[in-house]
Amino acid sequence: MTLSTVPLGTHAGNGILELTQITDTHLFADKDGDLLGVPSWHSCRAVVDAMKEELTGCDAILATGDLSQDQSAESYRHFVTMMAELAPPVFWLPGNHDEAPLMQEELDSAGISQGKHLLGEHWQVLLLDTQARGHTYGRLSEQQLALLDEAIDTYPNHHLLVAVHHQTVLVGCAWLDQHNLRNPEALQTRLARHRGSKVVLCGHVHQGFDQVQDGIRYLASPSTCIQFKPLSDEFALDHTAPGWRQLSLYPDGRLSTRVWRLPPDAFVPDFSARGY
Repeated sequence: MTLSTVPLGTHAGNGILELTQITDTHLFADKDGDLLGVPSWHSCRAVVDAMKEELTGCDAILATGDLSQDQSAESYRHFVTMMAELAPPVFWLPGNHDEAPLMQEELDSAGISQGKHLLGEHWQVLLLDTQARGHTYGRLSEQQLALLDEAIDTYPNHHLLVAVHHQTVLVGCAWLDQHNLRNPEALQTRLARHRGSKVVLCGHVHQGFDQVQDGIRYLASPSTCIQFKPLSDEFALDHTAPGWRQLSLYPDGRLSTRVWRLPPDAFVPDFSARGY
């Protein structure tokens, strides 16, 4: 497999690449299906409606996995229908809850791009599949790592944002960090040799996270439904509302980012839950 590159221009023409991340929608075939007390279609619907007000100038939307909770064709169709209301192109990854072949079939038939390498004037964005079929944790295959090598070697002067589903560094939740990427060193070793700015963006952890380690900035983002309580050793839900992340990538390698959320108490989960 070689890079299949999608050119990505900046909406404003100023060299600043504007991205929006939406993640962990956990949709069901039934629009009223709920995940631990939160009706995930309705919460995603509210997020998409709120996103519309903040998407002016956005160049691309990154959907970083766990789009479905029940692996149904209808759940992916619900996602497609909502994304069709947004003007920027959508690019996607599977998460551990997704049925990847069905996901690709449904998103392909809806005309959502299969592109995994987005090339701007100063930045490249590479979406890498970390799904380990049958497991909650993630792993980067040799094929996916080869794509990363190719992106670094082919565009050494571009800054690099890598989007994945699983967290590649520990986020401080003991129960959740056991379901991380199992070979993060393979990613980190490759990023270490890239001379531009390096950012790793993930979903999976249902919470905001922003940390720099060894010159690499690691970001995680809230889900559009339930949120996991940060820094909790045992499974626990958080009181923060569903949300999404906006990123501005500057020509000189700087990145500014903001997490947006729905109003407090918009969707309240079942806090008695002890897992899912």
